[in-house]
Amino acid sequence: MSTPVEKIKEKLNIADLIGEYVKLDRTGSSLKGKCPFHNEKTPSFFVSPDRGTYYCFGCNAKGDIFSFVQQFEGLDFMGALKLLAQKAGVELTFEKSESKDTRERMLAVMEAATDFFQSRLKTNSEARAYIHSRGLTDATIEHFRIGYAPNEWRSLYTHLKTLKFSDIELEQAGLVKRPEKAEGGSGKAIGRGEEPRPYDRFRDRIIFPISDSSGRVIAFSGRIVHDDGKSAKYLNSPDTILFKKSEVLFGIDKAKTEIRARNYTILVEGQMDLTLSHQAGIKNTVAVSGTALKDSVVTEENVVNNLGIVRRLSPNIILAFDSDKAGRNAAMRSAQIALSLGMEVKIADLPEGKDPADLVLADKEQWKQVLREAKHVIDFELDTVVKSVAKRDLPKEIKTRVLPYIARLDGAMQRDQYVRKIHDVAGLGEDAIREDLKDVISKQAKAITSGTPSSSTFVTQAKQKFDKQDAILRHLFGVVFFLEEKKERKDIFNIDPMNLRSELERILGASYSDLSAQFGLRTSELILEAEARFGDPAAAKGFKASVEELLLNLEEDILKLKFTETMVALSGAERDKDASKATELLNMCKDLTEKMREISTRKSAKIF
Repeated sequence: MSTPVEKIKEKLNIADLIGEYVKLDRTGSSLKGKCPFHNEKTPSFFVSPDRGTYYCFGCNAKGDIFSFVQQFEGLDFMGALKLLAQKAGVELTFEKSESKDTRERMLAVMEAATDFFQSRLKTNSEARAYIHSRGLTDATIEHFRIGYAPNEWRSLYTHLKTLKFSDIELEQAGLVKRPEKAEGGSGKAIGRGEEPRPYDRFRDRIIFPISDSSGRVIAFSGRIVHDDGKSAKYLNSPDTILFKKSEVLFGIDKAKTEIRARNYTILVEGQMDLTLSHQAGIKNTVAVSGTALKDSVVTEENVVNNLGIVRRLSPNIILAFDSDKAGRNAAMRSAQIALSLGMEVKIADLPEGKDPADLVLADKEQWKQVLREAKHVIDFELDTVVKSVAKRDLPKEIKTRVLPYIARLDGAMQRDQYVRKIHDVAGLGEDAIREDLKDVISKQAKAITSGTPSSSTFVTQAKQKFDKQDAILRHLFGVVFFLEEKKERKDIFNIDPMNLRSELERILGASYSDLSAQFGLRTSELILEAEARFGDPAAAKGFKASVEELLLNLEEDILKLKFTETMVALSGAERDKDASKATELLNMCKDLTEKMREISTRKSAKIF
C-alpha cells in the first residue's frame, strides 16, 4: 500500500500541475518556462515529467510537486498535502488520528470558531440585518463564511471548552485574552484569590475569517456592530503560529484562480470592498484588511510574503484604495513595495469620498470602468503632482514624490522613458532629472544596505530564512524522528538515524540536542510529514539517495551563508584598510568557494 504522497504523485502529473501556474514549452523530454521564484527574462526553469521534478538553473529552486506548491502558495507541508490530495481525489485517512500536533490543533480550533461564528450570525436577526444593509447577499455571506461574535464576554470560550480545547490553545490561537488582574464592574470580574479567566477577544462584531491560500482559516477580522466610541472599528487576530500579518492577504484562497486567469490582481483595503467586488463578478480581488504589507524592500528570494504570493500568480496589480488621504498614502506606499518585487503597478483613481464598496453598490459597471482606467503608478503620481503643485515647486516635488518610483524600475530604458516624459510634461531639463534620479537611486541603495555594522541586507535575509526552519531542516529532522520512532524500519530504509545525527552536527556545527530542541512541540508534525512521504515500505526506493541529497543541499546553503558573511566582513576590512584581516578573510572566501565547488560537483549527477 502506497503512502498518501505516493498516491498523489501517481495521480498528478508534475508538468500538468506546474503548467497551471507557469507557461511551459516542450524542449526534448522536458519542459521549460520562466521561473516563478525569481525575476528572469530568459527561461531557465525546467520540469522533468519522467523524474517528477523541477529545477531552475537561475536560482537553484528545485523539488517535486509538494515543494513547488509549498513555495508557490506559501504553505507548510500539511497545507500542500491537503491541497494536492483534494486535487488528486486522495483521502488522507491518517489525519483522523486523535493525536494531533500543535499546529493541527490550532487549525482545528480556528475551524470550530468559524463554525460557531457562522451559527451565531444565523440566529441573530440584528446582525444579519446589519450585514444585509451593507449589500451582501446570503450566498456571499455563506461563500466567505462570514459570522457574528455575540456581545458576551465568554460565549466562544465556553463553547470551545466543551469541545475539549484548553485555555492555552485558545490563547495561542488569539481567540481569547486573559485579564492581567481582577477588575470590578465588568464581565471580566473575578473573585478574590481566583485565577483570572480568559474572555473572548471578539465581541459584538461581524467576523470575517482570514484563510491561507489552501482555504484553511488561520485568523479573523471583526467589524464592530454597535460603535460605543471606545472600541476599535476593526479588530484583527494577533500574530500566531498560524498567522503572520505579512504572509497572507484576505481572500487569496478565493481569488487565486481568477488572478491566474485574468493575469492581474486588484488589491483593496477592506473586507466589504473585497466581498462586494467578488459579488459583482470581479473575483481577482484581494484585501489588506486584517493583514499587513511589509514596509521593507523585499525580493522573491525571501521568505514568501503576501505580495510575493500574489506576484507569483501574476506580475500585474491594480491598487484600489479609498480616495481619502489615508487611503491614497497607503496605496502609494504599497506601490513602492510592489515595484520592489518587480510588479507592474497601476492605481485606480476612485471618485472623491468613495471606496470600492460604494461604487459596487451604486453601479458595478462604474467599478469596472474605474479599474479599466487605472494608470501606471508613475503616470498617476506625475499627473497628480503637475496638477496640484506650483511650477516653482515642481523640481522638488517630482524628486520627492515621483523619482523614488522610477528608481525602483528594473531597466535603464524604462527609467529613461519616464525621464523624457517628465521633461515633456513638467518642462524640466532631462540632464537635471537624470542627476536627481541618480541621487535618489544612490540613497535607496544606501538605505537597503544600511543596518548593523557587521551585516548586510543579504546576510540578514539569509539568517531569517535559516532561523525559520526551512524545508531542508524540516525534512531531515523529520526523517530522524521518524526512524527513531519506527526502529523496526531502519533496515528497510538503509539509514542509521545516529549517523544522520552525526552528519547534522558536522554540517551545522552544534550538538544534536541543541539542534533538535528548536523543533520542540513540532516533533509529531515532522513525524507525520515523514510518515506521509515514506511510511510504507514500498516508498523506501530512493529514500537514502533523497536524504543524501538533502544533506548536500543543507551543507551548500550553510556554506553560501558563511561565504556571504565573509564577503561582507572582507568589504569592511578593505574599507578600514586592515590588510592582515583582509588577507585572512580572502583566504576564507577561497576555501569556502572550493568547498562549494566540491559540493556542486557531487550534486551535478543528481540534477537532470
